[in-house]
Amino acid sequence: MLTSLALVVGGLAVLTLAADRFVTAAIRLSRAWGLSPVVIGALVVGFGTSAPEMMVSGLAGARGEIDIAVGNVVGSNTVNLTLVLGSAAVLTPLAARLATIRREGILMLVAMAVSAALLWDLRVQRWEAAVLAVGMVVAVALLLHWARRDAATGEAPLEVDAGDAAVRPGIEAVVGAVALGLTLGGADLLVRGASRLAEEAGISSAFVGVVIVSLGTSLPELATALAAARRRQADLVIGNVLGSNLFNALAVMGVAGLVGPGSLAGSFRPALALMVAAAAVAGVLMATGQRLVRWEGLVLLAMFLALVVVAL
Repeated sequence: MLTSLALVVGGLAVLTLAADRFVTAAIRLSRAWGLSPVVIGALVVGFGTSAPEMMVSGLAGARGEIDIAVGNVVGSNTVNLTLVLGSAAVLTPLAARLATIRREGILMLVAMAVSAALLWDLRVQRWEAAVLAVGMVVAVALLLHWARRDAATGEAPLEVDAGDAAVRPGIEAVVGAVALGLTLGGADLLVRGASRLAEEAGISSAFVGVVIVSLGTSLPELATALAAARRRQADLVIGNVLGSNLFNALAVMGVAGLVGPGSLAGSFRPALALMVAAAAVAGVLMATGQRLVRWEGLVLLAMFLALVVVAL
């Protein structure tokens, strides 16, 4: 038991630190190579914080741990919408642009609803995973189109502080590659530890994936959201959650299903329903008054507690 816990804690620590450094390196290289703020904001930041989910779910699927792979996605998406958004809103009210809610928010909701519908029969099949992967390509095209249109109409690009006053591309490329390797290693430790912990403690791998692993892989989003909330950068908080959840529902779920199709535990249906419900509730709260205030943040935090209860 202690060995399994050590693997989980060690994997989480390595995963969180390495993934954060990988995202920073990616942002710095994107700027050094002259990529537009549109690409950096729409892809690198929003999707970069989902690197832990991709690594963990991909490895879990390849190892035959489909409950952990899918549970990580379902749990991470719900955690992002409840714990991450809720904590940031309690710290400071978050103003949301209505255009963002109508476009990116609805796109995220559709992606999560489609993934939940495909998984409702408690089976992950390769053709379903392929549908989600194709959906990711379509979603990226839409995001880039919207971002370019915003830039053309004078919308301010997303600004992210990566501390890149003097970037040396060669060094950043090496650091990014090492960080990516460490992210993969941390994910492997986490999956191994989580699998052993489920067996030794007699708890379901679905609970481990939905609650324990998803909390760990959502730490980059939580850290980013709280830091942005302290600086009153609401667009970064909301954009990070929307981009991360979109990537999780389509790309991460697609990769996990392609490398490791299989059957899911019956306990996933309530978790899938709660994931979609959390997206709908968060969307309604943000659209009302175009901001998330503290009491609404508390509502989202209550839904996070519901996730834990549902997963038990």
